[in-house]
Amino acid sequence: MQVNLNEYIDKYKEIVHQELIRHLKQLDIPESLKSSMLYSVEAGGKRLRPILLIASYENYGSNIKKAMAPAIALELVHTYSLIHDDLPAMDNDDFRRGKPTNHKIFDEATAILAGDALLTYSFEIIADDQHLEDFEKVELMKMLSKAAGPGGMVAGQIMDMEAENKPINLQQLETIHELKTGELLTFSVYAGAFLGRASDEEIRCLKEFAYYLGLIFQVQDDILDVTGDPEKLGKSTGSDEDNKKSTYPNLLGLDGAKKHKEMYVQKAKKALTKAKAENSYLMALTEHFSQRDH
Repeated sequence: MQVNLNEYIDKYKEIVHQELIRHLKQLDIPESLKSSMLYSVEAGGKRLRPILLIASYENYGSNIKKAMAPAIALELVHTYSLIHDDLPAMDNDDFRRGKPTNHKIFDEATAILAGDALLTYSFEIIADDQHLEDFEKVELMKMLSKAAGPGGMVAGQIMDMEAENKPINLQQLETIHELKTGELLTFSVYAGAFLGRASDEEIRCLKEFAYYLGLIFQVQDDILDVTGDPEKLGKSTGSDEDNKKSTYPNLLGLDGAKKHKEMYVQKAKKALTKAKAENSYLMALTEHFSQRDH
């Protein structure tokens, strides 16, 4: 690797951020809608999903411009999901990334429409990109809509809501998080490898890696909701307990959750090695996901 992981993350975090802002500012749309969309995008975030997509692409491909449109589209989909997650009818959160949530600054109707706009605009960005071939656009839009839609993230979200106030087992919890969190992470890794012309076997192993990465991300999220610093997290802790959600610490205890996370880490690394990506930034990002404090 030519630069360390923190430099790599900072580099692409800034590139992705600037591209997000550029895409939104060029839109000729009602100012109230644009302001609401920009508010949530400009709030920042870890940008881990687009960085994962770029890291996956770079392990197999050489023209990084091919990875940018799907990376931007992916982050817009993620941002839409956060706006809707925070709404009173969902998780009812007042803060996101250290700032008041979108519906607190604007209103619920505007926040809903801003989320809708971010979601639909993401597909336009892929369709219009000059660096992608037509068959690549079709595959990316198909897989992104599948990951974000009724069989993916949205399914996970409603299953998560329905699991509140009632006990579920570990397998059910893993299924919820595979859909709610894991599907977009799997798209990140798949899209990069697909565009980089990875082999079918490498892509199969990368999907296995992404499955475990999604679980790692969620276990750490659950742990941080118990032990994290609200200032670093940019939101209140304890919301899982308040909403009576089933979490890894609730099911396994805090120490058990940490041990389970380590098991996922080892399985993720094994899958990466099989995908011939053991020397990629994906390997370093696995540890980063596991040890993050926000």
